[in-house]
Amino acid sequence: MTSPVSELIELLSLERLEDNLFRGQSRDIGTKYVFGGQVLGQALSAAQATMPEPRAAHSLHAYFLRAGDVEHPIVYDVDRTRDGGTFSVRRVTAIQHGKVIFFCAASFQEAEGGAEHQPPMPQVPDPDDIPPAEPIPADVLATLPTKVQRWLNRGGPFEFRHVHPRDDLKPAKQPPFNHVWFRLGERVGDGPELHRALLAYASDFHLLGTTTFPHGISYYQPNVQMASLDHALWFHRPFRADEWLLYAIDSPSAQGSRGLARGQVFSRDGRLVASTTQEGLIRVVADARAAGPVPAKD
Repeated sequence: MTSPVSELIELLSLERLEDNLFRGQSRDIGTKYVFGGQVLGQALSAAQATMPEPRAAHSLHAYFLRAGDVEHPIVYDVDRTRDGGTFSVRRVTAIQHGKVIFFCAASFQEAEGGAEHQPPMPQVPDPDDIPPAEPIPADVLATLPTKVQRWLNRGGPFEFRHVHPRDDLKPAKQPPFNHVWFRLGERVGDGPELHRALLAYASDFHLLGTTTFPHGISYYQPNVQMASLDHALWFHRPFRADEWLLYAIDSPSAQGSRGLARGQVFSRDGRLVASTTQEGLIRVVADARAAGPVPAKD
């Protein structure tokens, strides 16, 4: 039987149709639409496949335009925008059913030395001191929609340990701060391109959910609509996605049915390896039927 980690690596391994054209499959992980992290990881994989070594991705800026169909593949068209002396830029357009559903720009750089500084890692318990989350009781799970049941009951490729667990089925109001340890469930190869694509996938978890903390709402409530609008990711230092990483997230603002979240990813030894930002839709409607199905976001 194929493991969730093997399935994810296969998902990020695109089929090359032409020099700059790639096709990626979609996976239904319990969301109505394609999970945003899948498109982020696949788009970065496509861009990386057009890069000459030794240039490595250092930033990605993306917009989600339309919901992706989990039943159909996605085509990625890479524009080789620029190859300079030390930097390169790629623009990636994701197409499904003849329409653009996503686009991003990714920048790459040859390794250079230079000045360094970073903030200290937050003081939180070690992941080994945090027990895994308890499974949701079967009688509670049975009361939820089928898609939500699959999302909550899935054995995903990443393991998460929440420093401050939250009950998203009965959310209480709390400050918009979140600390989550995560790592890939199995050891994988050493290629840094793979680990960057894996982190791009994982970076879509937990960000938008943190913006709901002060409001006592969650994406499991039938009258709440949530979806990613844009996403930015910067890679700072080498890391492995199959070793524990701390995702430190805060949300400075929510307004106009949108919430903004910022994340810092630290290695277990305290190095800042990546940073993220995301703005997403957070819409609460009076009639749950008007909300309609939306992609689940942690």
